[in-house]
Amino acid sequence: MKLLKLIQYGTLGWLPFGRRYCVICRHNVWGFLPYRGGVVDVSPLMRSLDWIGSDVDNFECPRCGAHDRERHLYMYLEATGLLSRLSSMQIVHFAPEKRLSRLISAIGVSRYVGCDLYPSRPELERIDILNTGFESASFDLLIANHVLEHVDDDMQALSEIYRVLRPGGYAILQTPFSSKLQRTWQDDGIQGEMARLMAYGQEDHVRLYGKDIFERFSASGLSSMVRSHEELLPGVDPIKNGVNLFEPFMLFRRE
Repeated sequence: MKLLKLIQYGTLGWLPFGRRYCVICRHNVWGFLPYRGGVVDVSPLMRSLDWIGSDVDNFECPRCGAHDRERHLYMYLEATGLLSRLSSMQIVHFAPEKRLSRLISAIGVSRYVGCDLYPSRPELERIDILNTGFESASFDLLIANHVLEHVDDDMQALSEIYRVLRPGGYAILQTPFSSKLQRTWQDDGIQGEMARLMAYGQEDHVRLYGKDIFERFSASGLSSMVRSHEELLPGVDPIKNGVNLFEPFMLFRRE
């Protein structure tokens, strides 16, 4: 299996004249590696509910390892002009993606705090999004990219996110959701890895957000500035760049 993976990395990532493009490492590649087995391994329930999350068929860059959600978020930051403003911001980034966080750090931001409940790298601080310990109104930007679906009490997390943002501050809250499910689904009886995989799409997810996700997030006091891929990136081919066309930029603002 390891040998097969190495062959895939070499073939897709290092042969010249690839037709796909990774915006993180800025290299052309021949394709992106799937997450696990790709869409065929996604729960049948998730497929029937038009689950919107990662592009599991075009997930990992074989050249730099960046995931589709890193590529998409980076393009969204560029398209909205937020990327050019990061240097003047104080930023907190929950469960920061390795490649994306390096790019943000390299910009030389005013303050950049990478954190996680269970830090996997020495530069990350141990912080609980339910009770961060940060002073109120202390950050201009909070990034939680595919985090809230893992949090037991997302409404408490959203309240804490609102608290630590300065007025005018932004929260990027990319989260998988179903475009068919009318209401967010969470049931304490769904326990164990297999049950959560089938019901929520991944073993460590604790809910499946529905079409009420934007209303639910705004209930914390945050104003929705959510925009679609087609609005922000009309000239960007999602196949070439390995991103999910249907994943919007889930941007919110504290007024």
